[in-house]
Amino acid sequence: MAEERTVLVIGAHPDDVEIGMGGAIVRLVQQGHRVAILDLTNGEPTPMGSPERRREEGEAAARILGVARRITLPLPNRYLEDTVENRVAVAEVIREVRPDLLFVPYWVDAHPDHVAASHLAEAARFYAKLTKTEMRGEPHYPARILHFFCTHYRLHVEPSFVLDVSEQMERKIEAVACYRSQFNETRGNLGILDTIRTVGQYWGSRIRRPYGEPFASREAIGLRGIGELV
Repeated sequence: MAEERTVLVIGAHPDDVEIGMGGAIVRLVQQGHRVAILDLTNGEPTPMGSPERRREEGEAAARILGVARRITLPLPNRYLEDTVENRVAVAEVIREVRPDLLFVPYWVDAHPDHVAASHLAEAARFYAKLTKTEMRGEPHYPARILHFFCTHYRLHVEPSFVLDVSEQMERKIEAVACYRSQFNETRGNLGILDTIRTVGQYWGSRIRRPYGEPFASREAIGLRGIGELV
């Protein structure tokens, strides 16, 4: 069995991580890894949401994914920025959770908050290892950072790898469907669930599996062997 790891998944808003890598989160939990989610904002204001409703939706989605801990920072939705103050806030969470692996949004996106979240998370990873600082917690540096896709651009990307999430896709769809304040009949956007499924089928076809989720890495990814290749 693979060595147990601690994983921290960072998103700008509640529902980002579910859309981008909900299947991977379920799979990681099923494999015995410790997974925590960090939402940088509470996602509000939105047309049909409220902080209380978004919190309830996020908690329900986390339960479906099997995640025991979901953290929300009080950073401003729509105005998220990569500032020193925000880097410290995220770095303190990293020092507390002490993940081996970070998953963060892809760095190219039409949504400014997603771009800021990517840069902010990368910078906070570096800040988290600093000594001689007033930050809470002991220094910690996650060994690797990977990027998931939850973009507003219609990008054609070549990911670093695609993860088989065929057995986890239904749980992913169920988790995204928890966000009824965002995806509902009144807003006429429930089709996003079909879109997520279709996109998953596309990435699955790239690896000859029913469903897949793509990931990017700025660094080369090393393998100890070929046993996990599909």
